[in-house]
Amino acid sequence: MGSDRVANAIEVEGLGVRFRRSRRGRRSLKSLFASASRRTPRGEFWALRDVSFSVRRGEAIGVVGRNGEGKSTLLKLVAGVLLPDEGTVRVRGGVAPLIEITGGFVGDLTVRENVALTAGLHGMSRAEVASRYDEMIRFAELEDFQDTPYRHLSNGMKVRLAFAVVSQLDEPILLVDEVLAVGDKVFREKCYARIDEMLNEGRTLFFVSHRESDLRRFCRRGLYIRDHRLVMDDDIEAVLDAYNADS
Repeated sequence: MGSDRVANAIEVEGLGVRFRRSRRGRRSLKSLFASASRRTPRGEFWALRDVSFSVRRGEAIGVVGRNGEGKSTLLKLVAGVLLPDEGTVRVRGGVAPLIEITGGFVGDLTVRENVALTAGLHGMSRAEVASRYDEMIRFAELEDFQDTPYRHLSNGMKVRLAFAVVSQLDEPILLVDEVLAVGDKVFREKCYARIDEMLNEGRTLFFVSHRESDLRRFCRRGLYIRDHRLVMDDDIEAVLDAYNADS
């Protein structure tokens, strides 16, 4: 049992997180008592509830579900960007998150400055940033935009920059959301080739996508999120069949 747990890169048990439907107003004393009794206070909803699963080291797992069911929220919980209201998330090893286009980047800083800042925040030393900088810029195809403020980049450019930085991190767990759908086909293929390399290195992939071809390409196992709960954890083909049958 102990060795099995050590072999897991991600362990999620009884996970739940809730959000407010509106930012207006403050929680009343009555609502706090309701919360303590596990009733959902008025104006709040569970984005995810009672979610449990584990991901083994080196495994590539795909997450499917309709928009608004909590897939991206789940990735943010695994990344540590959000904290759960219920349950636990255990991640063994650092994560390289490609979750939001603008995540970690500052609009008024240049591409060059953002690479140094974002890579540094993810633990890359100045020497490592300097040695990998040219490769990141070349991969992102932004040689002519190094001194351009980030806010002036197109969405496609922002995706290229984000992937170029994240794919250079040495973290063992790669989290990828729908952001690659913004890039053009040629760049997506370049990203997919890099993901193949990372998987061959033994990295773990946690992948959210609506592209069935992408899920089949990388993942043998899938999670199906429906009604904000995990309803299926099975072979990726079986999960896609169930998802399509419900659509």
